Formats: sequence, C-alpha cells, structure tokens
Amino acid sequence: MNAAMSPLPACETPLNQHSLRSLEAWLTELGAERTADDPCLWRWHQPSWSADVRLDQDDLQVTWHQAGRACQRTFPYGLPRADVEAAMRAGP
Repeated sequence: MNAAMSPLPACETPLNQHSLRSLEAWLTELGAERTADDPCLWRWHQPSWSADVRLDQDDLQVTWHQAGRACQRTFPYGLPRADVEAAMRAGP
C-alpha cells in the first residue's frame, strides 16, 4: 500500500482514531504480513523473535515467540500508536 494513498495519523494518535486501512498500512510499514487464512492476523518477524499481531474488535493482541516460549500482551485501542509500537518493538 502506498503511504500517499493512506497517510498515517500522527504517532500520538490513539489507535481507535485510525481507520482500518491506516492500521493495516502501519503494520505493513513495520514489516508485518497479513496471513492468508485470517485477515485479522498478522505475522511480524524480527531477528531474535517473531510475533503474531491480531486486530481484535476490542483491542490489539500481540503474542511474541522466542526460543520456544510465547508471551502475550493486549493493548487497548485507546493507547497512542507510538506507545503500542514501542512496546511491540521491545519484544517479549
């Protein structure tokens, strides 16, 4: 998706003030890929861990996978995108 087609709101903007298209553009910019089987589930691979990111109705759910262990966190859509992104990038 071209950023000019769907510009992201300011990073301080809560996720619940983003359109679905903007949330999808954000996840794509992070390098996540939507799964073929579930349009709400995205996979994000990093050098030392991977994560499943699920766009649920009430919140954003992240499950990190590292060395055979899983760690799950839920982020309310009322949080600013920058805060959620920082927590996601911090990993498990």
